[in-house]
Amino acid sequence: MAKVKTSMVLILSCILALAGCNSNQNESSGQNEDSSASDDQLKIVTTFFPMYEFTRNITQDKANVELLVPSNVEPHDWKPTPKDMAMIQEADVVIYNSTYMETWITSIQDSLDENQPLFVEASQGIDLMEGAAHEHDHEEVYGHGEEEGHHEEYHEYGEEGDHHEEEEVHHEHGGEQLDPHVWLSPVLAQEEVKTITDAIVKLDPENQRYYESRSEEYTQELKELDELFHKTLKDISGKEIITQHAAFGYLAREYDLVQVPIAGLSPSQEPSPAKLAELKDFAEEKEINVIYFGETTSPKVAETLATEIGAETEVLSTLEGLSQEDKEAGLGYIDIMKNNLTSLEKSLKK
Repeated sequence: MAKVKTSMVLILSCILALAGCNSNQNESSGQNEDSSASDDQLKIVTTFFPMYEFTRNITQDKANVELLVPSNVEPHDWKPTPKDMAMIQEADVVIYNSTYMETWITSIQDSLDENQPLFVEASQGIDLMEGAAHEHDHEEVYGHGEEEGHHEEYHEYGEEGDHHEEEEVHHEHGGEQLDPHVWLSPVLAQEEVKTITDAIVKLDPENQRYYESRSEEYTQELKELDELFHKTLKDISGKEIITQHAAFGYLAREYDLVQVPIAGLSPSQEPSPAKLAELKDFAEEKEINVIYFGETTSPKVAETLATEIGAETEVLSTLEGLSQEDKEAGLGYIDIMKNNLTSLEKSLKK
C-alpha cells in the first residue's frame, strides 16, 4: 500500500508539474504574441496626459502609445528615472508639448546617442505668450484684450514680490520664460493634433490614410468643443477668473476672459502676503465668488483666499494630470474641458 501511495503521489506531482509548465508556456506565448504585435507597430512615448490623449485618438490600435508622466503627478516638477530613460530610448518617437513645460527634454536629447528616437514638439509653430513673470506690474489684468489690438499680449494683476521664483525658471530657458499651456485652448489643441499626426504619418506612411482619418474626426470634435465654449461664454456678464496658477492664458484669450492668477506659471509657487491682499481687494471689487485650483495641486492657497472673501473653491482642470475620480470614470480631454466650461459658466454668470 505504501508503494501504491508513493506511486500515486509521484503521478499527481508529474501531472501538476506538466500542467504548470503548460500554463507558463501559454502565458509566455501570450506575452510573446503581444510583444511581437507591438514590434510591428510604432512605439510612441508621450510625456503627459494631453499629449497621450491626442496621440491615442490619432493612432487608436495602430501604435503602441505609452504615458511617461503618471496621470496623477504634477508634470511641472517631474523628472525622469533611469527606467523612464530606457523607455524613451526604446521608442520610435517621443511626443512632448514644449521645452517650457517638459524642461528636461533637451538634456535627455543631448544624453542619447545618434540612434535616439524622433522628438516631436507638439506646440511647434504656435506663437507662445510671455510668461507672467515678464509682464509689467500693476497693469490691467490679463486674458482678453483682443479688441484693443494686442491679441498676443496679456498682463498680470500682481506685484513685484512674486518674481524671484519665476526668474529661476526663466534662467533655465536661456533668458525667457514662455507660457506652455497651449493645449487648454481647443483651437490650439487642433494645431497640436495636426503636428502630431504629421510626425506619425512620416514614420508610418503605410497607415497614413487611417491616421489622417482619425485625426480629422478628432479635430472635428475639438472644433465642436470650441464652438460650445464660444456659444456658452459669449454673453456672460462677468469676465474675471482667479486661478491658482497662470495656466489659462490661452483659454482666456480665446474666449475673451480675464485670467487673474494667484501664482505664476509654476503651480508650486506661493504668493506673498501683499499679493494675497491685492487679490482679496480685486475679488471683492469684482464680486468673484469662486477661486479655482488645479486637480494635481494643493488647494491650500486657493482656500486661504476664498476664506478671506467668503468664496468657494473649485477645480478648473489644467489637464496636466487627472484626479483619481476622473481617471476611474475614463474621462478624456473633451469630457474634462466640458466640465471646465460648466464650472466657468456657473461662476461667471451673475
